[in-house]
Amino acid sequence: MFDCGFTKENNWFRYRAAAIIVENGCVLLATNDKVDYFYSVGGGVQMGEKAEEAVVREVLEETGVHYGVDRLAVIHENFFTDSSEFFKDLNCHEIALYFLMKAKGNQALNSDSYTQGVRENMVWIPIDELDNHTVYPTFLKEYLNNKNTGILHIVTDENQHS
Repeated sequence: MFDCGFTKENNWFRYRAAAIIVENGCVLLATNDKVDYFYSVGGGVQMGEKAEEAVVREVLEETGVHYGVDRLAVIHENFFTDSSEFFKDLNCHEIALYFLMKAKGNQALNSDSYTQGVRENMVWIPIDELDNHTVYPTFLKEYLNNKNTGILHIVTDENQHS
């Protein structure tokens, strides 16, 4: 199977499913040795795969733990550029569905995840300490500090100039 996404000239598009996993007042985020920020657990939706199936698969692949889906929480349209090796000189456009996952009551993981050949580290960060870190998506800090019950539609356009 292959992910729903493509690159055309200097434009890159991806359809992504991501998880919001909260346990004991902490949110699970990923990082790796090539970046200086934290990002959500998740990945590309594969052709013919439902987003809900994709997030369960990605969470299992990245954490080694099966989490069930509670509900769809956020539809995120994300426009960005990034100077990292993978995205260098690309105009990025990502549609991501963020699912709130069902809590397990513990923070046990069995992670052996790699992204673009680099080992990923899964990190539990206390929600009240998120302001001390660079976290993507940027809406996550505010989302976790509010009682959201519906599905939010959020557009982030880092390329927009005022």
